[in-house]
Amino acid sequence: MLGMLIYAVCGTLTAGGLWFAYRSFRRRRYATGLRTASVALLPMGLAMTGVVRFVLNMTFNPLAWAGVALVGLAVVLFMVARALDARGVPDGGSGPTPGQEPSAVPAAAAGGELPSAPRREAPAKKQAGGTGTEDFSDIEAILKKHGI
Repeated sequence: MLGMLIYAVCGTLTAGGLWFAYRSFRRRRYATGLRTASVALLPMGLAMTGVVRFVLNMTFNPLAWAGVALVGLAVVLFMVARALDARGVPDGGSGPTPGQEPSAVPAAAAGGELPSAPRREAPAKKQAGGTGTEDFSDIEAILKKHGI
């Protein structure tokens, strides 16, 4: 009984999607028609492979929901870790701490000699008679690079 209902619902969804794909083809929108047809064939294909029955059986299984919750937690933890990496938050590894110079890390812990990064000096104060264009040359270069 459930199998026949699954095929009826998925067949209706597929037929409706193929009708929209046909209308797109008639309007000479071939790429849209192909995309619509590919999506329209999915419900019937999933029903024929048994995925729909599997999902329906999983819906009422508490152990399956616990697994879904664990997968969701794993995804959230992964995204938080990526956000922390993007913000530059140190992870407490063997690298230098935020207040520590890179050259202060022992060579044995770093696996060899660390190259020292060139330090960027703060821009000098402009003189009283200066035009001030030197201070904004870096900003102008960045804006030109991005087309602004």
